[in-house]
Amino acid sequence: MKCVIIDDEPLALSILENYIAAFPVLELVGKFDDAIEGGRFLKTNEVDLLFIDINMPDVTGLELVAKLEARPMVIFTTAYKKFAYEGFELEAVDYLLKPITIERFEKAVQKAAERFELKKPRQNEESIVVRSEYRAIKIALSDIAYIEGMEDYIKIHLLSSRHPVMTLMSLKGILENLPDRAFSRIHRSYIVPNLQVKSIQNKKVKLLSGTELPVSDSYLDFIEKWKNRQA
Repeated sequence: MKCVIIDDEPLALSILENYIAAFPVLELVGKFDDAIEGGRFLKTNEVDLLFIDINMPDVTGLELVAKLEARPMVIFTTAYKKFAYEGFELEAVDYLLKPITIERFEKAVQKAAERFELKKPRQNEESIVVRSEYRAIKIALSDIAYIEGMEDYIKIHLLSSRHPVMTLMSLKGILENLPDRAFSRIHRSYIVPNLQVKSIQNKKVKLLSGTELPVSDSYLDFIEKWKNRQA
């Protein structure tokens, strides 16, 4: 999701920028300490998610968002609880009270990611359902960063969260439930989404998220298949 930060406090800008960098699902395309300048950017650029402070000089975050014709998803940030109702009146995804913790930020990002998936065309909403901690969890295939096999369970690493979903299943079992052309096994311990592969060098796969995973000798054919797709 392409996102923008608008906040007149340098420290708040820096914190949010660092938080955004920790989530591969987010791409920072602009940050502004001036609401008017940020508003101009929003009018001429495609943005999916806006993090905006409410209390700013010249124009408040609430006023700026209310005036936007093409409104992105919005997460308001502020040091004051009293503006929460007005924020939700503008259909904000969430409302973060400063100082913002990484845990609370992550919850807001997950809400935004869920809403973002709902806005996509139906044909892009493929998902799988797994059982984790005695409940069924629906995971969008587009949110999978990679899948890691352990001794008797797997970890499904997500783009929208720092915490993987763990489920009692084998890599072979999960692979049978995934689209053949979309996912590949590269190691006895790893499955990757083909579209998440950025590069391959020295039998190591580098994902768009920055994660590097080994390709074992048994799955070297994946390298040739990937190269052929890039040609």
